[in-house]
Amino acid sequence: MYKMNSYLKKMYCLRCGSQYEIKDYHTGCPSCLKDGYPVNLSFKYEGKQKIRKDKSRMFRYQDFLPYESFPTLGEGNTPVIEVKRLADNLNLNKVYIKNEFQNPTGSHKDRMSPFAVARAVSLGKKCVVAASSGNAGASLAAYAAAAGIKCKIITTRKMNPIWKKAIELPGAELVLMNTPQERWPYMQKMVEQEDWYPVTNFVTPPVGSNPFGIQGYKTISYEIYEELSNEMPHFILIPSCRADLLWGVYEGFKDLFDFGLIQDIPRLIAVEPFPRISKILDGEDYRNTFLGDSSSTVSIGGDTVTYQAIAAIKLSKGTASNIVQNKVAEYRLELAKLGFYLESSAATIIGSLAELVADQTVPQGASVLMIATSNGYKDVP
Repeated sequence: MYKMNSYLKKMYCLRCGSQYEIKDYHTGCPSCLKDGYPVNLSFKYEGKQKIRKDKSRMFRYQDFLPYESFPTLGEGNTPVIEVKRLADNLNLNKVYIKNEFQNPTGSHKDRMSPFAVARAVSLGKKCVVAASSGNAGASLAAYAAAAGIKCKIITTRKMNPIWKKAIELPGAELVLMNTPQERWPYMQKMVEQEDWYPVTNFVTPPVGSNPFGIQGYKTISYEIYEELSNEMPHFILIPSCRADLLWGVYEGFKDLFDFGLIQDIPRLIAVEPFPRISKILDGEDYRNTFLGDSSSTVSIGGDTVTYQAIAAIKLSKGTASNIVQNKVAEYRLELAKLGFYLESSAATIIGSLAELVADQTVPQGASVLMIATSNGYKDVP
C-alpha cells in the first residue's frame, strides 16, 4: 500500500475556491459543475514542508506530493541543458532546455503516472484507464505493470504502431475506437459501471486529468529551482493541450514562491498547434470548441481547453503562442542540429520561441527555459 502525505489536508476548486475533503471528483468541482463550468480540483497542504535533500529523484519532494511512496521506474531528475548557440542567435541572456524525454518511457507523463497509480492501488481499484493517443498510454501501461495493476488504454484505430507496441508489451489492453470523440463516453461508462480508475479526462467540456497525477508535474519546477537557483528563467515554454503540465508547473513554482525560495514566478507560455487558449485570452468562453489543424502535432491536438490552462497563464502573467503546422519539420530539424531529437509536438517550442522574440513578447536579454516533453523516436518516419 502506498502512503498518503500527512501534510495533505483538503482539495480546492481552481475557479471558485470551494474546499472539499480528499476524495475523487472525476468531473471536477461539484459547485462549479452545477453552474455549467467544468473545473478541476487541486490540493492544499499544511505544515513545515521541505525538500528532502537526503533522498533522490522525485522522493526529494514527497512533502509536496499527495503520496510519500509511489511506484517508481527512476523518473525525474532530468537535466537542464544550456543552449548557448541558440541564446546568441536570438540575443537572449540564457536559453535552457529541460530534457523530459529522459524519463523512463520517454516523456513528461512519467511524472503523472506514479501518483495516479498510487491513488488507484490505495483505493483497491483493479484497473486504471486512460484515453490516449500515445505518451500517456505508454507511461501508464509501464507504471501499472510496475504496480501489478491492470491497465486499459482507449485510443483510435489509427494509433501510431510504435506507441501501440509500447502499451501492449507491458500487458496493457488497447480498446480501439473509430474516432477520438468516441473515447470519452466509453471511458465514462467503464468508470461508472466497471469501476475502472480514470487517469485522464472523460468529460466534455474537459476538466483535465486526474488531480493526484497532475501533482507529479510540480516536481519539474522544484528541479528547475534546485538546478538554476539564483538564475531562474523569466519565461518557460510548455507544449500544451489540456494544460495538465502547464498547471502542474505553475503550482510547483507557486509552492516555491510561498515558501520564500523564489522572488518571482516565471511567466508560463502555452505553446499550441493552433489558436485555442489565445482565443480565450481574447475573450472567448473556455467551454467552446475550437477548430484548427494539429495533424503534425497529434500529442497536443484536440479542440477543447480547460480552465486550468487559463488559470496557470493568468496567475503567472504568461500568454499563449501558436506555431505554424507546415513548419513543424523545420522545427525538428533546427533542434536536431542543436543535438535535441524531439517528437513533433515537443519540437514546437523552438518555433514558438522564435516568434515570441520576433514580436518582443520575450524581450532581448531575457532568460528562457523550454520543456522538451518527448523524444523523437516515437514518431513514425
